[in-house]
Amino acid sequence: MADQSLRGRFVWHELKTPNAGESHAFYQRVVGWKAQPWERDTSYTLLSGGGEPIAATVASEGDEPQWIHYIGTADVDATVAQATELGATVTKEPTDIPNGARYAILSDPQGATFAVYASPPPHQREKDPRRGQFSWMELASTDAKAALDFYCTLFGWERSAAHDMGPLGFYYVFSRNGRDLGGAFDKPAAMPGPSAWLGYIRGKDLDKVAQVAKKAGGTLINGPMEVPGGDWIAQFVDAHGAAFAVHVLKNDLAQAAAHPQMELAVEAEAPPPRKKAAAKKPAAKKPAAKAKPAEKKSTAAPKRVAKKSGKKTTKRSTSKASTVRGRSVKAKAKAKTAGRKRSAVVAKKSAKNKTRARPKKGK
Repeated sequence: MADQSLRGRFVWHELKTPNAGESHAFYQRVVGWKAQPWERDTSYTLLSGGGEPIAATVASEGDEPQWIHYIGTADVDATVAQATELGATVTKEPTDIPNGARYAILSDPQGATFAVYASPPPHQREKDPRRGQFSWMELASTDAKAALDFYCTLFGWERSAAHDMGPLGFYYVFSRNGRDLGGAFDKPAAMPGPSAWLGYIRGKDLDKVAQVAKKAGGTLINGPMEVPGGDWIAQFVDAHGAAFAVHVLKNDLAQAAAHPQMELAVEAEAPPPRKKAAAKKPAAKKPAAKAKPAEKKSTAAPKRVAKKSGKKTTKRSTSKASTVRGRSVKAKAKAKTAGRKRSAVVAKKSAKNKTRARPKKGK
């Protein structure tokens, strides 16, 4: 029977930004997210992807713009205590949220920022990520092996694969209950910044995403490129400097190539993006199983991605300071015949991973 607890699941994502309005507009244009105020606190804006809230924005208050990724646990205080014993540092003490949830923000022993979150049951069931949702998490660390030992001990993750990348070391894939969640690798000396997590958002056309991101003030820092297994990925920095990545699954590319007219029709029917979503938000969007903290957080670090399929033979390569793979001529030809409907895709992870239960801001 599947484990429906929150422990070890990436349940929420929060962007620290100096200008929430501009960030909302950026991600709406680039990945199609919709922004709407949280009814319990209109200063906390939710970002919806794949039909449900998956993230939110908070003021960076002078800190570097970054994404913070929340990992579920049964007991925030106990997890924080264990994490500190394992070498982590607490940057935001355990804090309550109005709906009964609780969260805290920490830095792992190698310096990567992450957050922990707990809420009363029942919890949302795990499901494959849809387009517009986070589908792969990647850690660039000064010591990937040690960092993964830390997270496996804290959240019960398992190593599902270790891919030898030659001079770049190994790319370690980690999973929960047999489902791959992401990967970790040693951050090359040439890669700027400290150890950090990078979240990948599932998309369908990397070339288009790259063009739109550039027009919106973002920067393409790696890709688009194909990764082992046939997925494609691209890594970006948004208009304010927060890193994020987008990937397209191999299956999505194949579907788009086989039915280009269908893809175009769906796109034509899609309503034009609005500058701001209505202030109303379905109540169902915030079950008890998720609540979202509105404090400070951080995260970012471009790198490689692993792909996952029914079996977990995934790996990711990244250019810049990771493992990079040039895009294949064959994929390029396909992309053109399908109206550049497909492009690079994220790493070794099949759409049959990932779940999401979001925190609700409280505070």
